[in-house]
Amino acid sequence: MSTDIQKSLASLFAGAVFGLGLAVSGLTNPDKVLQFLTLSENWSPALLFTMGAGILVTFVGYKWVLRRGPVLEAEAHLPTKSRLDRRLLVGATVFGLGWGLAGFCPGPVIAGLSTLKVEPFIFVAAMLIGSQLQRLTSNR
Repeated sequence: MSTDIQKSLASLFAGAVFGLGLAVSGLTNPDKVLQFLTLSENWSPALLFTMGAGILVTFVGYKWVLRRGPVLEAEAHLPTKSRLDRRLLVGATVFGLGWGLAGFCPGPVIAGLSTLKVEPFIFVAAMLIGSQLQRLTSNR
C-alpha cells in the first residue's frame, strides 16, 4: 500500500475518532458548549473533560513521536513559532467570540453537519466566507 493511501486512511481514521468523540460527548450541540462557557447554575463540565482527554492523548502522542519518530512521515512537522504576536492574539479573540456567540467551533460544527440541522450549515458557510475574507485581506 502506498504511503499516500496510508496517510489518507490514517487521516480518515483520526477524523472519524475525533468526530465520534465530539458526538458522544455532546459537543456537536452548541447548547452543551454554551453550558460550559456560561458560568451559571446550569454549568456543564463536559467540555472540560473532553478537552482534558484531548490534551492527554496529544501529550502522549507528541512524547511518542519525539522519541521514536513519526510513523508515516520521514520527519516530524512540529510548530516552530513560539512567540505570541498581534495576529495570533486577534485571531484567538475573534475565534473565542464566535465560539461563545454561536456555540460552534470548526471541528464540532463539521461533525454537527451529520445532524442535518440548518444551524451547522449556516455556521460552516459563514466560516468559509470569513476564511476567504481573511485570506483576501491578508494577501495585500
